[in-house]
Formats: sequence, structure tokens, C-alpha cells
Amino acid sequence: MSFLILGLIVFLGTHSLRIFAGNWREAQIARLGEMRWKGVYSLISAVGLGLMIWGYGMARADSPVLWATPIWTRHLAASLTLPAFILLVAAYLPGSHIKAAVGHPMVAGVKLWALAHLLANGKLAAVVLFGALLLWAVLDFISARRRDRAAGRTYTALGWSRDITAIAIGLVAWALFAVYGHAWLIGVQPFRV
Repeated sequence: MSFLILGLIVFLGTHSLRIFAGNWREAQIARLGEMRWKGVYSLISAVGLGLMIWGYGMARADSPVLWATPIWTRHLAASLTLPAFILLVAAYLPGSHIKAAVGHPMVAGVKLWALAHLLANGKLAAVVLFGALLLWAVLDFISARRRDRAAGRTYTALGWSRDITAIAIGLVAWALFAVYGHAWLIGVQPFRV
């Protein structure tokens, strides 16, 4: 479990700089330049993500069960991830009503995804992983919305076609991942009875 925890610290630490060390982050961007900062940030994040995935893979096999999860929680989790996929797509389609309403759909999607996985997994390793990601997403969402309000930033909706596109792409990506990708990458079939 130590690699999982180390990965979470590295990955979430880099992703929490705007929350807890915004001034330091801005000073580093000014010192290094935006492109070098993004390169260093991406490299550290990738190392953290790799450690997190590797650590979770090692820890989940023999992780103690904290609570038994009924079969229906897997179906509930799979259903909750549908809006998470739509939110993820909406984050990259500026001008949607979804982005205008939520402001930070990527982080909102991570909150839903982490909550869904907490519901369906009762092992300690899963609680550590998904609980940490849920806590980070809640804090990051609050921080981002606070920054938006302080800056007077709003997100404009440009038309419903962007929402329809986000929903359609999110639905197809969710279905493909739920039916094929999750079992292939994670080893678990969400809709297995």
C-alpha cells in the first residue's frame, strides 16, 4: 500500500498546488516560464499517476475488506459514472450549458467517479484511493469556484449543439468503457451479474 500512498501524495500534491500554494505556483511559472512549468508539472504528475496505479494494483489483491458491497452497488456505480463521462467531455467543449452551469466539469466528474467507486468497493485499498480522490476533488472544486467568484469569471453557453455533442460522446465513451474497457484495463466487469 506504500506505493499507492506515495503515488497519491505525488499526484494529488501536484494537483493541489493551486489550492494550497497558489502564490508559490505562480512564482514558479514566472521563474521557469509556462512551457517548462507545464513540462515539470506533467512529468511529476505522470510519475505520481504511475505509482498510484501500480500501488493500487499491488494493494487491492490482498487488501482487507472493510465492508461487503452488495451486487447492486456495482450497477449504481456504473450508472453514476455516466454523468461523470459527460462532465469529462464537457470540460473540453467550451461553450456548453453544462460548463456554464458547473464551471469545472472535469473536477465535478472526478467527484462523481470517485463516489461511485467508493460505493462499489469495500476494500481498504479502494477506500484509500477513491476516498483520497473524492476529498481532493471536493476541495479543488470549492477552490476553483472561489477563484472564479473572486475574479468575476463566468462561463458562457454558446449553443445547445455543444451540450448534445458532450452528451453523445460521453454516452458512447461510457458504454464502450463499461462494456469493454473496464474489464480489459481493470479486470472487473461493471455490469456482470
